[in-house]
Amino acid sequence: MKTVHVTPNLIQLDRLRFVNAYLVREPDGFTLVDTTLGGAADELIAAASAAGGPIRRIALTHGHSDHAGSLDALRATLGDGVEIYLGELDARIHAGEPVVAGKLRGSWPKKVQTTPDVRLTGGERIGSLEVIPSPGHTPGHMAFLDTRDRTLIAGDTFTSYVRVEVPNHLLQPFPLAAMGTQDAERIVESARALRALDPPILAIGHGPAVRAPAAAMDAAIKRASRR
Repeated sequence: MKTVHVTPNLIQLDRLRFVNAYLVREPDGFTLVDTTLGGAADELIAAASAAGGPIRRIALTHGHSDHAGSLDALRATLGDGVEIYLGELDARIHAGEPVVAGKLRGSWPKKVQTTPDVRLTGGERIGSLEVIPSPGHTPGHMAFLDTRDRTLIAGDTFTSYVRVEVPNHLLQPFPLAAMGTQDAERIVESARALRALDPPILAIGHGPAVRAPAAAMDAAIKRASRR
């Protein structure tokens, strides 16, 4: 697992050069954003320890297996004292409830033992992070804005392999995220909402963090809008 210090408060954990988790530094330790694929729990805990603190909270951008795959193992190891946060609609999907008409897109865990302590709808605070609804890639997708420096953790609303993209069409350098997008139109609406936040740094689920991302976000939204 590759560790990249994006800001003094944000550490990117790149697993298999495929998917990212993030450690957000707080006074009492870290909020872990996403858990990557299954089998990463020990590495994630070790990364937090090496960075100087324990994992106190786990906030998921969405419920796909490549972002929630190590959730159960982390809960089993860290215990019930670590709060779990997940978007309302994605939590309902994990619980087996029908949320969308037709087939769910993307790789969803077959069974998740962990029930989130808080089902997010938007506007909540998780330590220094403000929860921003960003549905489209999944019905309950959430982004997280660090209120200290406005760094944006955008999950899979954007990707950044080769260039920044909104993953709603297959003709792009990293099509795998697009294959998992539930609503190709709504993700563009969410991308526009995140762009309006004017973040100085864009941190995302697949690909490196992007500094001064405004022009790249604009270009990605333009391409996605004419898909």
